[in-house]
Order: sequence, then structure tokens, then C-alpha cells
Amino acid sequence: MNFPLYIAQRYLRSNSKNSAINIINRIASMGIIVGALALFVVLSVFSGLKEFSLSFTNNIDPDLKISSTLGKSFEVSPSQEDNIKKIAGIASYSKVIEERVLFVYGDKQEVTYLKGVDREFTKVNPIIESLYNGQWLEYNTAQVVVGYGLAQKFSMGLLDFNTNLEVFVPKPGRGGINSPEDAFNKTTIYPIGIYAISEDLDSKYVFSDLGLAQDLLEYDKKQISGIEIKNKSGADEAAIVAQLNTIFKNKITVKNRAQLNESLYKMLNTENIAVYLIFTLVIIIALFNLIGALIMMILDKKGNLKTLFNLGVEIKSLRKIFLLQGTLLSFFGGLIGLLLGIVIVLLQQHYELIMITPTLAYPVIFSLENVAIVMGTIMVLGFIASLIASSRVSEKLLE
Repeated sequence: MNFPLYIAQRYLRSNSKNSAINIINRIASMGIIVGALALFVVLSVFSGLKEFSLSFTNNIDPDLKISSTLGKSFEVSPSQEDNIKKIAGIASYSKVIEERVLFVYGDKQEVTYLKGVDREFTKVNPIIESLYNGQWLEYNTAQVVVGYGLAQKFSMGLLDFNTNLEVFVPKPGRGGINSPEDAFNKTTIYPIGIYAISEDLDSKYVFSDLGLAQDLLEYDKKQISGIEIKNKSGADEAAIVAQLNTIFKNKITVKNRAQLNESLYKMLNTENIAVYLIFTLVIIIALFNLIGALIMMILDKKGNLKTLFNLGVEIKSLRKIFLLQGTLLSFFGGLIGLLLGIVIVLLQQHYELIMITPTLAYPVIFSLENVAIVMGTIMVLGFIASLIASSRVSEKLLE
């Protein structure tokens, strides 16, 4: 066995004759355990909160979305659709039209997005799971599905035939406008369902049949504003994007879910990094105890070290004893704290011990990535702290 490692293990297992040093060692160990426990639990909580926040957009955003780089809309030929169907990683796709329009209900008005969708839309986006009331629209009709937020703003119910919900879309073209009738295409639409996702999204979209949106915008039957795609499990996203760019001759932009919600992802990742840095600072402060404990151990074992030095053991090897002792203490302390943190996270996942509301448990996610981050952080910082403390071993100290 390596000599410094053998001595380090002996020092780690044995108690000092000085009770104060034993107390300091225990405090240092507890600091590492509690630091690892807290860091893992907090990272697991933020992983849960991140997934919980993104779950709202997952019901309305696709895995991939195609839009035109040359304008608001583009045409899709039958041959291009056939080529899309041949891409191995695509499970399904839906043609859509999105346009900001004016909705009028009685004396109330609201400008938001009309989203025309085809029959494949519900296979790409699980929007039906978010229906709060009513049912999904029937295609080739004037039926629409509105958000809960918009329904509240309009004080609107379903199938209300006393007050019409109308949609106004600016007519394309140039030249002067002689009357309001010349400026807009309009039609009466009928709310058949209400969806509820989140406060922001509940007022964003009114879903209609694709053909209705094309008629209002005076698009032809091949003209759309986007294609939304659902990938197969384990599909190579980069390969799919490359094939789509080939099909459309690089005249499109393809974004994944993270790129569609770039600001949300940035905010969540920034919060996660900030919390990690804060708790890493707590661990750094706790490791000052480790430095103190190792220095006290060096002073306590000064006689033994002097004997070893006189027997020919190099200063480098004597320093390595305490470097390894501190690293082992960090490893075992981090491992114990991590195991306790895993138990707490798994208990919360399975038994919902802490609740946000009476029906919603605090979201946590057990992740091997978080395990690696915590253990890596503890080991790196513990090694640095041990290196600082072991540097106190010198010939001058042993004189």
C-alpha cells in the first residue's frame, strides 16, 4: 500500500488524545455532510421546478418548428410533404398558420394570435390534455378553442348564441382605405372549448381550423406560416434539421423547444447557476473548518512527523499524508451527505411530504447529473482545502 495513504487512513480512523481536535474534526465532517446534503436537495428542487415550469409550454410547443426565413408564410408542395414523411426521426407533423388578429365580443376587443391547425395538430401537441371545458374543435367548421384568460377577459361562455365572437383580419394589399369594411376580412366564430395552461399562454392563442385561417388571410391551400414536428423517441435532432433544410433548400428556420422559449430557458438556467454558486459558497465556508482541522492535526502529530522525517521520509510525502486525509474526509463526508439527500428527494417524490398547495406537491427530480455535480464540487473544493492545509508541513515546522 502507498505509505502516505496508509498513514492518512490511520489518522482518519483514529482519535486524537486532544479532545478539542476531535471536536474540530467532527465539526468539519458535519459541515461537509450538511453542505453536500443541502446542495443536492436544492439542485433537485430546482430541477423539479424547471421541469414543472416547462411542462406548461410542452403542451403547446412542438419538438421542432419550421418557419420561413423570407417572410411570414411559405408554400409546401406535395413532393416536399412526401419527403418530410420519409424522414426516419419524425413521428408526425402539422401545418399551421399563426397571425395576430383582432377579436371582438360584444363591446370588448382583444388583439391576440389566431392559430389555424390541421387534423394532425393534436398528434404533435397534447393540447387536448389542457382542455378546461368543452371539447376540441371540428375541422372544416367555424369552431374555435380559446384560452381561459381570453374567456375571462370577454366574460364569455361556450356556445353563447346571444353574443357573437368575431375575428377581424387586415386585408393584404396596398392603396387607400375607403371604409372599415374594405380594411378587414371578418367572420363569426364559435367557441367550442376552453384550454387552461398558464396565465401567459391562456390569452395567447385562439385555435381554429387551418382552412378558416387561410381564408381570412387570403392564403392559398398550400400556403402556411409554419410546420410543427413531433420527433420519435431517441431521434437525432441534428440529422432531422439537416434533412429539412435540404428539402426546403435552406430557406427555412428550424427551432427546437428550447429555442422557441429561449428567454424562459435562459432565466431558469441562470437561476439554477445562481443557486449552485450560492450553496457552493456555503460549502467553501464550511471547508474552512476542514483546513483548521487539518492544521490542528498537523500540530498534534508534529512529533510523529519529525520522527518520520528523521527516518528519511521526504517533506513531499509528509504533506501528501494530510492532503490524502483531507481528500478522504471530503469524499466520505460528501458521500454520506449525498446519500441522505437522495433519501430525502426520493421520499418527496414518492410520498409528497411537502406540499405547495393542498393538491400540488413540491416538485423534485432525482438526477444522476446532480449527483455528479455535488460529488465533483465537494471533491474539488475538498482537495483545494487539503492542499492549502498540507502546505503547512515544512522543514521549519519540524525543526
